[in-house]
Amino acid sequence: MSINFNSDSVWNLKEIDTDSVRSEVKGLLTDGESVEMAFRTVRDQLVFTNKRIIAIDVQGITGSRKTFTTLPYARIQYFSIQTPGFAEIFSDSELFIMFSNEFTAKFEFKGKVDIGRIGRLISDYALR
Repeated sequence: MSINFNSDSVWNLKEIDTDSVRSEVKGLLTDGESVEMAFRTVRDQLVFTNKRIIAIDVQGITGSRKTFTTLPYARIQYFSIQTPGFAEIFSDSELFIMFSNEFTAKFEFKGKVDIGRIGRLISDYALR
């Protein structure tokens, strides 16, 4: 599923090691910016840094064309998280973010993801 900040989205994301973030993202990072957490769909990635959220939309059959979209934490109006219930068959979590331009993004995380850590990460940087 394509990652697109231009419309409300639900993405099925799985956590990946921050070292496996696409090398192109590392080239976008500013001085003092570091990757905190990273997630992926089949081809796309969602990266949380200490300054912003970066989405990488891989396009085409070969995957050589990519769109990079970023949203700084300073633009977050509010967010909510939904934790998985006790002994649920599917341990999915959700993150809903409302940005100051009234854009909303909804992320669905598959499997064991520390959704509380994501909430703390956003709080740490959005409340500065």
